[in-house]
Amino acid sequence: MPTMKTSPGLIRVGHSPDADDAFMFYALAHEKIPMRGFKIEHVIEDIESLNQRALGKGQADFRKETAREPVPENPPVPLEVTAVSCHAYAYLAESYAVMRSGASVGDNYGPILVAASRRATKPRGGNLHEAFGPCRAAKPRVAVPGKLTTAYLVFQLYAATAEADIVRDFETVLVPFDKIFDAVKSGEADYGLVIHEGQITHEAHGLGKVLDLGEWWHGKTGLPLPLGVDVIRKDLGEQTMREFSALFKESIEYALNHREDALKYALQFGRGTPWDLNDRFVGMYVNERTVDIGADGEAGFRRLLDEAHRHGIIPRKVELKFI
Repeated sequence: MPTMKTSPGLIRVGHSPDADDAFMFYALAHEKIPMRGFKIEHVIEDIESLNQRALGKGQADFRKETAREPVPENPPVPLEVTAVSCHAYAYLAESYAVMRSGASVGDNYGPILVAASRRATKPRGGNLHEAFGPCRAAKPRVAVPGKLTTAYLVFQLYAATAEADIVRDFETVLVPFDKIFDAVKSGEADYGLVIHEGQITHEAHGLGKVLDLGEWWHGKTGLPLPLGVDVIRKDLGEQTMREFSALFKESIEYALNHREDALKYALQFGRGTPWDLNDRFVGMYVNERTVDIGADGEAGFRRLLDEAHRHGIIPRKVELKFI
């Protein structure tokens, strides 16, 4: 791939409208740190939209297979830097490198499966067969926030290892992440796969937790569960990639050292979530592993993609390049 840029300049940065992402980008949004010659343009979309956008024109057929909505004939040009799901990176590795900073990693916690409280029976011993019991007359319908989300990948891994056919054989209902609760409460779906702050607000919406996928993953592997990473286009050139990666790390460190100010900025992206819950959610996903993913975070990411390939969920083994 030819190198398009070897010096700092305008960088379009994609991130989701979530408190943890906003917290990380606070210093860049307000230029609280020396910008190393970069100008930042923020593009804010939900994570599955960012996943799809990163695929670009070269994977048009795959986009159509996985997209929630009709794919435009002329999709937007992939961003220079973007947040993506770790699952999506399996299809982006040729074009993007993973920045060591910016990862959202669950340590014995992660996306959760929820149901209406009357149905939310937490399975004993990690066996989900009991939890799916009320739906045994038909395939359970599971609302998912996107086919390229890591939550969906890990749920597929869980289902692939389940003993009961009814767990393996479920119907996927594609729903925007912020409509998962509504889909479950309305009966459009029997269960919902919840990401972002819904992991800690579901009870207030009358929903019960059936399964924590991060807890299941940790029990299976002993590793943390990387959910999302920030990636940078390889065609920017090694120098620009390293310069921006260093800048992004400084932005995260600044936010952690100026937590209250960064939280105030992030609160506007919290969709009405109270301060204390936003604070808790940011603490779950912006921490030392966000400053640097670390050896165990790398190991978790590699194991995740290796397991996905072993079970035939992704088509090829993925070589991770960190910058």
